[in-house]
Amino acid sequence: MSTETTSPTHDDGGVPGGAAERRLFEGDTGRFELPLRQVLVRLLRGPYLDGTADPRLWQLVLDRRQDIAAYVAELFLLLSVDTERKIALLVPVEVEAPHTTAIAPRKPLKREETLLALRLRLLLDRHAGSGTEPVISRAGAREILEEHRRPGAVDDKRLEDLTDASLARLVALKLILPTELDDEYRVSGALALALPFESIEEIPAYIAALENSSDADVMDLDSVEDEL
Repeated sequence: MSTETTSPTHDDGGVPGGAAERRLFEGDTGRFELPLRQVLVRLLRGPYLDGTADPRLWQLVLDRRQDIAAYVAELFLLLSVDTERKIALLVPVEVEAPHTTAIAPRKPLKREETLLALRLRLLLDRHAGSGTEPVISRAGAREILEEHRRPGAVDDKRLEDLTDASLARLVALKLILPTELDDEYRVSGALALALPFESIEEIPAYIAALENSSDADVMDLDSVEDEL
């Protein structure tokens, strides 16, 4: 996987044409042309830009990568691009100063949501280079969460509710995507950027630690938006 986080530059990109021609409304500086602004809006809205689904915007991200990185850096964000999976997203940076939090607050994933996401991250890695897309069914998600039940937990109704809630949260974040089949989801390549472990071998240990976690919220997905 080739994933890069682009640091900003101060180059104006050498955009041809005058700023006056690019002004769209009164008070507009005309710094960027309309297509580039559309890419910026798409990235800021999140949770990510899928180059396979939108090849025009993806190519513009590649062509104007430094301009985009320089602009979003003003908002305490870094541009992260996975060229193999064709995924681009904005990653908030932590700055120890007032009024520097991310534009949109993100609710951390809860225990079961995190456990499911981590198991799917492993599934995604196993499919890397295979030419096939990893999928997960609702039944499969339920089995995963059943494996990680807290000791003594026997409430099947709660397990069903946790399964549905966890799937719904990951769908809202577009980390899994509905398919044409009922209760079956495709695992998005964006999950690799949302859970950027240096080594896939780190995940089982993280899962083991979570199994005994008593925290309601356990993981903050800094690299994806909480709401669409």
